[in-house]
Amino acid sequence: MKNFIESFKNVWKIEELRNRILFTLGLLLVYRFGAHVTLPGIDATQLSGLAGQTDKGIGSILDMFTGGAFSKASVFALGIMPYISASIVVQLMGIAIPYLQKLQKDGESGRKKLNQITRWLTIGITLLQGPGYIYNLYRTIPSSAFLLGFDSFSFLFSSVLILTTGTIFAMWLGEKITDKGIGNGISLLIMVGILARLPQALIQEFQSRVTNNNGGLMILVIEIIVWMLVIIACVLLVMAIRKIPVQYARRTTSGDFEQDMMGGNRQWIPLKLNSAGVMPIIFAQAIMFIPAALAGLSQSETSQSIAGAFSNMFGLWYNIVFALLIIIFTFFYTAITVPTNKMADDLKRSGGFIPGIKPGVETADFLDKIMSLVTFPGSLFLALIAVFPAIVVSLDVQQSWAMFYGGTSLIIMVGVAIDTIQQINTYLLNKHYDGLMKSGKNRKAVA
Repeated sequence: MKNFIESFKNVWKIEELRNRILFTLGLLLVYRFGAHVTLPGIDATQLSGLAGQTDKGIGSILDMFTGGAFSKASVFALGIMPYISASIVVQLMGIAIPYLQKLQKDGESGRKKLNQITRWLTIGITLLQGPGYIYNLYRTIPSSAFLLGFDSFSFLFSSVLILTTGTIFAMWLGEKITDKGIGNGISLLIMVGILARLPQALIQEFQSRVTNNNGGLMILVIEIIVWMLVIIACVLLVMAIRKIPVQYARRTTSGDFEQDMMGGNRQWIPLKLNSAGVMPIIFAQAIMFIPAALAGLSQSETSQSIAGAFSNMFGLWYNIVFALLIIIFTFFYTAITVPTNKMADDLKRSGGFIPGIKPGVETADFLDKIMSLVTFPGSLFLALIAVFPAIVVSLDVQQSWAMFYGGTSLIIMVGVAIDTIQQINTYLLNKHYDGLMKSGKNRKAVA
């Protein structure tokens, strides 16, 4: 513990790193402040109905990702989610549209153009989601809450404009954090929104267990221990890799290549257990809302039964279908984001090969086979973590607290935390300090 504290002190000794951290914290504070600013023309004291709607379904997910801004009718009510949706659309369309494929291969200039396309698409998505959010306000909160009138066009127009501006501003904050701060800005905005709900969820669980004498303090301690174990499991899921050994030919003084196993430069290719990250859960959740929406259009008993089953995030059938979709999307997303053919071609051009495997097609087939074998247990593990909140709820845990036991929120928090720590470690190691996960002794500069 002493070494960790000493390493943490080393962070503040590096001026550039210290300034980046303070800059990041400042912008995150601005974002959290905006999440509590209610849209003009709405009485904030009459939003209890909207808060009650976010206890289940898509509302609870959006409210968690926006740090409560969704249930507060905030100027950041839509948060950064339209930007995430636009990024997913651009990434998927890159598979089918040659122009986007070309931009992906054009390096920095192509990346800038793709970012610009994503920004414009974000504005378009927000302009579509804004009226839907306002319409949801009309249905949820009392008409007296609208200070400018229930059906005022000026309120609709100004609110959609403010929601769009809020999303653009949040996107700008995220990009500024990435450029001048520490960590991935967009991911950090989502993470702080999720963490903002943690204290309230823990207090509610404490009141349920201790104040209401529902199991007592010991049960709460056991829940926290289990939560820690789940976090460790998520860390293992994010960090786990399968190393594929690679042998590179070594150039001799005569200019010829040796492919002697003892003489070449040995390296390895890391294949992640979960290459798809959190994307399969996001895709699956988007699909899960479709059956309930379609079934809700009919008033038949069967349709209402389906709508009820797929509206309950903690129900049995919802989670069975949810887990199957996650497994399917994990394989799908891994297939489109891990180009084994390109990896094999790059390896061949650089003079590398996998011992015992011929370069070219056989190497691509070998990598594809290993990737499939690695992805299968990874997808099962990811599906288990995604449905774990439903398992915890069945054990009489509060829903708000159970949401932190798995799903998109926990994986995002773990992934963002690991990425940020790795960036901080890079600064420390470059300045001859040990990283946060090492001892706190200063490294001696190498002459």
